[in-house]
Amino acid sequence: MATNVLLPALGFDMTSGAVARWLKKEGDAVREGEPIAEVDTEKATVEIPAFATGVLQKILVPAGQNVPVGTTIAIVGAPGETSAMSVSPKSNAPVATAPTQVSETKSQPSNGDSWVKASPVARRIAEVEGVNLADVAGTGPNGRIIQRDVEAYLTRRPSGVPAPAMSVAPRAPVAPTPTSPPSSLLAGEGRREEVALSRIRQAIARRMTESKTTVPHFYVTFEINMTDAMKMREQLNNLASAEDKISVNDLVVAAAAKTLKKWRTFNASFRGDKLELHGDINIGVAVALDDGLITPVLHHADQKSLKELARDTKALVERTRANKMRADDLTGGTFSVSNLGMYGVEEFSAIIVPPEAAILAVSAIIKKPSVIGEQIQIAQMMKATISVDHRVADGAQAAQFMRDLKALLENPVNLLID
Repeated sequence: MATNVLLPALGFDMTSGAVARWLKKEGDAVREGEPIAEVDTEKATVEIPAFATGVLQKILVPAGQNVPVGTTIAIVGAPGETSAMSVSPKSNAPVATAPTQVSETKSQPSNGDSWVKASPVARRIAEVEGVNLADVAGTGPNGRIIQRDVEAYLTRRPSGVPAPAMSVAPRAPVAPTPTSPPSSLLAGEGRREEVALSRIRQAIARRMTESKTTVPHFYVTFEINMTDAMKMREQLNNLASAEDKISVNDLVVAAAAKTLKKWRTFNASFRGDKLELHGDINIGVAVALDDGLITPVLHHADQKSLKELARDTKALVERTRANKMRADDLTGGTFSVSNLGMYGVEEFSAIIVPPEAAILAVSAIIKKPSVIGEQIQIAQMMKATISVDHRVADGAQAAQFMRDLKALLENPVNLLID
């Protein structure tokens, strides 16, 4: 029986999208779960799997055409089966007559290789400078061309060709009179540079502005003694293979997942006149990319052992950085953890990812004198701040959540117990 392949919603606010590239052509055999297309979202290119085994009978939406979420974009059927073609023409009407804007990984024609992966900023600079991306060696994930690759190429370009520039826009005009210096000079610079925003940065700008202006945030910070947690981590890692080694972030995510089981209010979404308590605990893990921050989702974090959690998180981060995300990697988040400890940040607060109710910001572990019992000892201390939607919870509840999170991390053996 033929199966319709629908354009999925890859994010709670996604209403439309475009296939960036078909990985199969009509007539190809496909297996259930096998990627058959890549879809551009605002934050990443995501692989769409086949939901049935058979033959890709018909591609209904060509690459680049923007269509609403839920549109049937292809049909998979059994070998020898006649294509069903049971799709309403209306459902496949494009959202706009013009082709969708080129994505961060969309192809650029080149010498026989029609698929050159490049970030939006790299593409924009290449367009302004007249650079053929096929001539540029990419150093990003899977050879993806990023900004520094194009800039490096420009520095090697022969003389007589315009010099490389960070700018992607013409220089700001200079005022005609010396008594009225341009604003760029007033700012202490001889020139002003403008750089086009990547799609990820545009999405972050829109969503974080929406969050900060519509969600009443408040913050609660606790300092946590991580000395015992670090000892336990060292002992476990001495016995673990490379892929199973546990990071500090894994300990924090595990503790957050366990705490969320008790404090379900923080695993919820505000829905107008009601509060939606989520049944699953799916934790978004912030990952920094060249173009911005993305938060892929670790599903059912509370049901994983520390070892499983470490392994799954590594795989999730690797898929994200390699631009090989799956459809469910971007959806279903109920709580997020943002960790800047690896950069030496001592304390910070994060902005809630809508429609979640809270996010936990984790800083660096720093050795410092600490009063333990009646003595001053050197301890490994870490500050953690929870940002909370005040429509969902109050300060006292947040304090109790953080108290329990702190207790788990300061008695880390509890993280090993189901």
